[in-house]
Amino acid sequence: MSWLNGQRCDGLPVHDRGLAYGDGLFETIRVVGGRAQLLDRHLQRLSGGCQRLAIPIELDALRDELTQFCQVLGQGVAKLIITRGAGLRGYAPPQPCQPQRLLLGSPLPSYPPQHAEVGVRLFPCATRLAEQPLLAGVKHLNRLEQVLARAEWHDPGFAEGLMCDMSGRVIEGVFSNLFLVADGRLHTASLTRCGVAGVMRAEIMARASQLGLSVVERDISYAELLRADEVFLCNSLYGLWPVTGLAERVWPVGPLTRKLQSVVADLLSDS
Repeated sequence: MSWLNGQRCDGLPVHDRGLAYGDGLFETIRVVGGRAQLLDRHLQRLSGGCQRLAIPIELDALRDELTQFCQVLGQGVAKLIITRGAGLRGYAPPQPCQPQRLLLGSPLPSYPPQHAEVGVRLFPCATRLAEQPLLAGVKHLNRLEQVLARAEWHDPGFAEGLMCDMSGRVIEGVFSNLFLVADGRLHTASLTRCGVAGVMRAEIMARASQLGLSVVERDISYAELLRADEVFLCNSLYGLWPVTGLAERVWPVGPLTRKLQSVVADLLSDS
């Protein structure tokens, strides 16, 4: 199932700058019972990214279109792609531009239930994230670093990979954000240089604060990660996975991880 600018389609125009240059953004949205989950956070991030890239969008109209698409899809994943639209050869953005809206529907991924119940092991990726503050946090279309990182392992014993920046700071998973628990506080990487500001990451930080938990965004070294009391991953499709191992380090599934996992499960429930 796919729509282009509100109409059923089978593809994108060949001159689109999203294809030529990755000139655009995307959101991957869980759809349950015909409704987009965490919709406000997805649209807020998308709007911020479009402002950063100077791609004009009509947010209210986009919300209506996405709502209709999810009602038709019913259950699954809605991938929303916004590109700057078609352009002639060359990097200079067309003025004015005519953005394209592409919506793709697919089934929900079937993750093994033990990932959430027992926890997952992290693969230590050699691929590093380049530091570019102008794009930090934005979910833009260029995901080649993640493609290279995901190609590093084929062992199903690893459900995710750990990605660091060029200075060795811990940033995120290949398709997840990462949190650690140390001294009773929740810590997550600062995303001022690189990384994706996940919507589930934002939701967990907000919910944790409401529960009276201290949340810190900061630079995290690899050594600090290994010293953490608990570690977990999150994204908007699977929710929260405890991390139980990285290299020789083994972690228990701790009480704070389980508490937040319960909160996230309620967010992603069918009700």
